[in-house]
Amino acid sequence: MERKFWLSTLATCNDAHLTSLWEKFGIEVNFTWLRKPEIGSIMCQGKIGVTGNNFNFGEVTITRCQLKTSQGKIGHGYVQGRNKHKAEIVAICDALLQTNKRDFLIKNIIRPLVVSDKNLKKDVMSKSESTAVDFFTLVRGET
Repeated sequence: MERKFWLSTLATCNDAHLTSLWEKFGIEVNFTWLRKPEIGSIMCQGKIGVTGNNFNFGEVTITRCQLKTSQGKIGHGYVQGRNKHKAEIVAICDALLQTNKRDFLIKNIIRPLVVSDKNLKKDVMSKSESTAVDFFTLVRGET
């Protein structure tokens, strides 16, 4: 499992689910802040079509932080919205996933989040499919 994947999973998961999983195991970590959780915004860009030029789409609020564990591992936490606690958990998980606790965290935090996300997407898709409308066109001269 690559770092890009676990950071994406942690950043986009449900806040309450991540917090409950984290608190369930009560992992204690000694760390120092490199950058305490702070709220800011980033500019999102869009593109029309494959060949279109980029344009500024709008701003998105994010929370970010960085920390360094006593083992020397650096963790980054970037999440959409204004949730300092979630950004902190993401940064701690990122740092610990680079240590010997990797397998434990993947099994007990990352995989449950992935399963939950898949189930949520499946639920949304099934609800949207039930409201789908099929359009058809009659061509003149056909009976």
